[in-house]
Amino acid sequence: MSGKIIFFEERNFQGRSYECFSDCSEISSHLSRCSSCRVESGTFMVYDKPNFRGQQYLLTKGEYPEYQSTIGFNDCIQSCRIVPVHKGPFKMRIYERPNFEGQMHELTEDCNSIQDNYHMSDMQSCNVIEGYWLMFEQPNYKGRMIYLKPGEYRNLTEMSNDDVRFSSIRHITES
Repeated sequence: MSGKIIFFEERNFQGRSYECFSDCSEISSHLSRCSSCRVESGTFMVYDKPNFRGQQYLLTKGEYPEYQSTIGFNDCIQSCRIVPVHKGPFKMRIYERPNFEGQMHELTEDCNSIQDNYHMSDMQSCNVIEGYWLMFEQPNYKGRMIYLKPGEYRNLTEMSNDDVRFSSIRHITES
């Protein structure tokens, strides 16, 4: 995994800075606050709470001078996780109910509307077999998102603080 993100205490890349090359569970241990950042290489998932919790947003190479208008965060970034590059196929299974029960569909491509494409009333669990994926609360990859790495997710409602339903999914490719 290789990537580099630089966090700044003030908006527009001002104030003290902290360079990060891997996962960081508490940016506050390096800076008093984080109000802007620059991704120099790689792809990072950033979180508005410490320990990879709270609202999430995917950042690719580029500049983020302030978060309110660019990514929709009201507060600053509190933690980040590097998204590894995946060069192989993408594969996941989605299930209508928790614990891999109910209707099941296998995805190898992006899906802009789970409800329309698979006629599923809900998606409450999944198994990510290959690749890294983002789930969105709205169709067409909009709204809040959740990052999924390979593994089993028995109850997706437990991953968010409220009762978010997921409506679209896309895989993460190299930026």
